[in-house]
Parts: sequence; structure tokens; C-alpha cells
Amino acid sequence: MAAIADDTGLFVDALGGAPGVRSSRYAGPGCTYADNVQKLLSALSSVSAETRRARFRSLVVLACPDGSRRTFEGVLEGSIAEEPRGTGGFGYDPVFVLPDGSTLAELPLGEKNRVSHRGAAFSAFAEWVAARGERGICPCGPGVRY
Repeated sequence: MAAIADDTGLFVDALGGAPGVRSSRYAGPGCTYADNVQKLLSALSSVSAETRRARFRSLVVLACPDGSRRTFEGVLEGSIAEEPRGTGGFGYDPVFVLPDGSTLAELPLGEKNRVSHRGAAFSAFAEWVAARGERGICPCGPGVRY
């Protein structure tokens, strides 16, 4: 049986790419979104606004029974705010600043979904699946369908 998985990380240049793949547990085991945001802001407290470049990077992976894998990526470029803004979203959304100056937490849900890194990765996957048609989604043959 084929399997699909996804994961997302927040990569901050001034922190050497941290929190990266450990974004959801950046502040330690059992931490909350607020704990993670606070640790991030503390780590960047001496970093100027101009050098807080960051990106969300999402990967969607299709693993097939024959061991082959296919990866799809979505990236959202931005920076980290000096303090949280907005009430929408979750996780790092209140401190992730888009090029237009708004945070993800300030966007209406539809707009956030339109620019989403995860949405971009799943859209790439969906386009690839649609292009496969009757061939199925795994190289091992048409028996594995979507």
C-alpha cells in the first residue's frame, strides 16, 4: 500500500536554520505554540528586523510499496516579527511576516490557504497525481490508485 506523509519546518537564517525540522517541539517536550514562539523571539532578541529572514518549508512524500518515493515541496519566504500580531492561524503564524508586511495570523483563512507552503506542496502533489491518470501513482503499476 502506498503512504503519503507531510511535514513542515520553520527555517530562520539568523539561527542557522533553526528551529527547522524541530519546529513543533522547539521549546522542548510538551511545549505549546506560545512556548515555541516565545523561545524563537528570545533567540532573535538581539537580531535586527532587517536580518530576520525566514521561510516555511513543507514536504509531501509519497512512498510506494516497491520502495520508491516521490517528494513535493512548498516554500513560503518571509521574516520573523519582533512581537506577535494577529489572531488567526496557529503555531508561528503570529510572528511570520509576509513580504507585504502582514503576518500569517492577520490574514483571512482563504488568503492564508492561497499562499500556504503546505498548500503549495499538496497542490504540486495533486497536479502530479492528476497527470498520472490511469497509470496510478506508483511506478509499481496501475494497481495503486488515488
